[in-house]
Amino acid sequence: MSTLNATIAVLATDGFEQSELTEPIRALEEAGAAVHIVSPEMGQIRGWKDGNWGDSVDVDRTIDEAQVRVEEYDALVLPGGVMNPDKLRMREDATTFVREFFKAGKPVAAICHGPQVLIDCGVVEGREMTSYPSVKNDLKNAGARWVDKEVVVDQGLVTSRSPDDLPAFNKKMIEEIREGVHAGQKTA
Repeated sequence: MSTLNATIAVLATDGFEQSELTEPIRALEEAGAAVHIVSPEMGQIRGWKDGNWGDSVDVDRTIDEAQVRVEEYDALVLPGGVMNPDKLRMREDATTFVREFFKAGKPVAAICHGPQVLIDCGVVEGREMTSYPSVKNDLKNAGARWVDKEVVVDQGLVTSRSPDDLPAFNKKMIEEIREGVHAGQKTA
């Protein structure tokens, strides 16, 4: 396989599920992609692991900095965790940033609770998706067709249920990024 010549944004804040951020980043970097952690503020953000605070990771760009350079990114990854998406979905700058990827038809990958951010972006209606089970009714109420599978792909949107699904999630995420822009990706 050829090197994945792409730059990927990973949108996260404190409380991200540690493996859902670190494992996709590792897979992307091993494939050859450049990865930027994008967060509301510079500094570090802390992960959540096994019911406690986990490791901290450095932020590469704030949402404001990334927003003005969104064309530089080829895809977006939204890790889960309970706190992380709940904080991000309440921020207009975060939802605006996410919508830009849908408007441009760029691949988006969201795992576990990550799809909660997509609900607030208004981009799930009519999409086939999966998520952590507690997000199922939220997605259905927002118009998504929820299915219980380890990974679901719908026109460049990749979703998975939990850390157990990371191998399938990472594989499909990289496949969709290799395919590039998806004309059928629905916009907000």
